[in-house]
Order: sequence, then C-alpha cells, then structure tokens
Amino acid sequence: QVQLVESGGGLVQAGGSLRLSCAASPRTSSTVAMGWFRQAPGKEREFVASINWPGFNSAYEDSVKGRFTISRDNAKSTVYLQMNSLKPEDTAVYFCTAYPRTEAKSPPAYWGQGTQVTVSS
Repeated sequence: QVQLVESGGGLVQAGGSLRLSCAASPRTSSTVAMGWFRQAPGKEREFVASINWPGFNSAYEDSVKGRFTISRDNAKSTVYLQMNSLKPEDTAVYFCTAYPRTEAKSPPAYWGQGTQVTVSS
C-alpha cells in the first residue's frame, strides 16, 4: 500500500508563494509518475500538475502554467509543487497523487489526504 503525506499548505495573501511537499512511502513505490489535484468548495476535483518518473516530463493545467512548478527528489521519494503569484481562485484542498506507471497517462492510483491552501485577496 502506497502512502502519500502532504505538507506545506496554509494561508497566504494574493501574489504570495507556497511550496507543497508530498512524501511517498515505501520508497520503492515512488518510481512512478506523481502529481497534484485540487478541489475548491462546491467544485469538482481538477488536475493541477504531473511529473513522470524519473522527472524529465511535466504537465500543467492551463490556469497554473507559468506560476506553478512541479518537481521531485527521487532520493527522498518526495514531490513538490512550488506555487508563485497565487490568486484567490487557487484556494482549494490540494491532493498529492501517485500514478500506476512511470507516465501520467492513466488515472491516479493513490491519493493523499489533502492539504488546505487559502489565498486571501
């Protein structure tokens, strides 16, 4: 069973930055694509970003391109989401995901419990 533990959420003013982290265990489970989804109140969960294994391909949802960067440290089995120029519409619970294979071409297989990001105007 893969466990994903997110951290780094919080409250930030518009224009600010946050970095989310997601640690995967056991470490052997992290040789797969990983990603981030988010769910705002009253809205469906949506894709934010993904990164393949070992980390040379990434993809982003259009509204976060140029502001968010996904990366991974394979030695630490950790994936990051650096979020800059945050907007109130980025407010959501952010979920870390692990895909079944090295590329994010199928639905995620595992989900973290989520971390709240709140952007005030």
